[in-house]
Amino acid sequence: MSKAQSVCTNLFSSSSEHHALFIVTAMLAIIAPALAQTAAPAGGELQQRLTEVKQSTAANQQKLHQYQWTETTQATLKGQLKPPKQSLNHYGPDGKVQKTPVDTQQSEPQQSGRGGRLKQKIVEKKKEEFQEYGEQIKNLLALYLPPDPQKMQQAFQFDRASLSKDSGTAEILFRDYALAGDRMTLSFDVAAKKISSINVQTYMDDPKDTVTLDVHFATLPDGTNYVQGTTLNATAKQLQVTTTNSNYQLLTP
Repeated sequence: MSKAQSVCTNLFSSSSEHHALFIVTAMLAIIAPALAQTAAPAGGELQQRLTEVKQSTAANQQKLHQYQWTETTQATLKGQLKPPKQSLNHYGPDGKVQKTPVDTQQSEPQQSGRGGRLKQKIVEKKKEEFQEYGEQIKNLLALYLPPDPQKMQQAFQFDRASLSKDSGTAEILFRDYALAGDRMTLSFDVAAKKISSINVQTYMDDPKDTVTLDVHFATLPDGTNYVQGTTLNATAKQLQVTTTNSNYQLLTP
């Protein structure tokens, strides 16, 4: 090959390489923004849904402060069905639910004799045990109901929240929401802008003592969203507690 031919060949090769590099660079310049726009909506939509959930929760809490309602609790402890309890509830000036017990049961007759006293002690011990569980349940429910705006936003910021969609419902999964290792899945009706259900996997004392909580919502005639019922299962403690809220009435000014 002559020197002139070699020079021409090198120039052509170099020109081709530069041309190919130019094409690749141009393609990347076009594709990169498109990829960024494709990836952005996932986080953007999750943040949007979180904003809607927080707005809906705040609006409903404000409306619920105008109501009183009846709460009925039914518990089963170690296979034994406990008498139902009822209370008349409303929000107090401090923003916390105030409960006035409604007497729905007769007191158990006192047992006489040695055997009767022994049986009475067993009954009293079970009552104390159940009351202790009841306080734990109350504290546990308060961690998840109503959903806390700051905890939800914190989960989003630390990449502990994810979004999935199904037939008009947005499901947001929060990990390590209130306790390390817990999971809370919130179902949100996108059209109605209301929470439809919440499912929680958590624990009371030890992470091994798993507790599940299912919460279902309903809507009052004026559009107020409220917790219609909850079901809590604490397998390790052989405890199940169901709570139903009903008979919502506006408070007299």
